[in-house]
Amino acid sequence: MTDLHIGPASTTDLGAVLDFWKAAAEGTSISDDLAGVERLHERDPEALLLARCAGCDRCEGELVGTVIAGFDGWRCHLYRLAVHPGHRRRGIGAALLAAAEERFVALGGRRGDAMVLDRNERAHRVWGAVGYRPEEQWTRWVKPLG
Repeated sequence: MTDLHIGPASTTDLGAVLDFWKAAAEGTSISDDLAGVERLHERDPEALLLARCAGCDRCEGELVGTVIAGFDGWRCHLYRLAVHPGHRRRGIGAALLAAAEERFVALGGRRGDAMVLDRNERAHRVWGAVGYRPEEQWTRWVKPLG
């Protein structure tokens, strides 16, 4: 998709991003609330990348995709890659990942890793198509805090 603008979210975008994830993202996260997204944005205002339609009268400026490209100074983490169901299979996800990877390289990152739900086979195809592979030797361990 050539009519696309990718850039960091602004503070005023955060509520719309949460609404977007309800419609476009697979599953929910413990951090899917305004306070969680505001903390992310405050800590790293460049991490949440948004794709918006550009140059199209029908959907000019419409939010069509997201990815969180978080860098902690050592590792590059990708979360919440989501594309609006009505805009899938147009290269938006690949464009978001390319933008995230450019960000990581500029920050000195060496390898990106992504959190992808095991059951989300459509996502597996997307990640695989852009060069990501699962690492069979790793299992994610989690503990909710608080």
